[in-house]
Amino acid sequence: MKFSRLHSSLAAGAAMMMVASGVTIATPAHAIIVYDPSNYAQNVLTAARTLEQINNQIRQLQNQATSLINEAKNLASLPLTVLEPLQQQIRQTQQLLARAQGIAYDVQQIEREFGRQYKDMDLTGSQRAMVQGAEERWRGSVAAFEDALKVQASAVGNIEGARTAAQSLVTASQSATGALQAAQAGNQLLALQSQQLADLTATVAAFGRAQSLDAANAAAAKRQAREQLRRFLAPGRGYVPTTVQMFRN
Repeated sequence: MKFSRLHSSLAAGAAMMMVASGVTIATPAHAIIVYDPSNYAQNVLTAARTLEQINNQIRQLQNQATSLINEAKNLASLPLTVLEPLQQQIRQTQQLLARAQGIAYDVQQIEREFGRQYKDMDLTGSQRAMVQGAEERWRGSVAAFEDALKVQASAVGNIEGARTAAQSLVTASQSATGALQAAQAGNQLLALQSQQLADLTATVAAFGRAQSLDAANAAAAKRQAREQLRRFLAPGRGYVPTTVQMFRN
């Protein structure tokens, strides 16, 4: 009787220890506890696989969150823009070219005025009219050089603004957080280069216009000089020597 009670107590204690340690036990109807190693190993393997699946899902969620953050950065706009100042500088250069004195940059006006003043100038008028024409052409050449100097001054004045804009854009490009910001910074740098090319084109055009008018004026002056010399030497109309008294007796 005492041995039976002791056996029951030991069995109950062993069962409690197995439960506390997480060991799966089989409890038959007559309350005898049996430890199954294969069942225990299968449960451990199932729990490990479940944990690995959970870790994979967590990594996928992290990757998705990182991808969304990167996409948001790529779609962020560049906070810096220099397009309006560049367009203002181009408009200023265009206004200077539009205010060109004398023969401007209009093709029809060039054909009309150049033909009148240089190509088809009237050499049948009086000496006074020829002098007035020569003076008009000279004034046109001087005005063209003045216009060229104005355009050059405007282009030089834009250099400092272009330098500041380029520095700001390079800094913004280097600190861009996404592809869109980098692309926008690059596009604005191209716009800055276009503005500088526009200033260079305007300067070359203005200086070339001044040189062309000066050369045309020189050619017209030679032609007029030949006509004046012909008139001077023409029989009956040219120079007639007369006696001139230099000193009084």
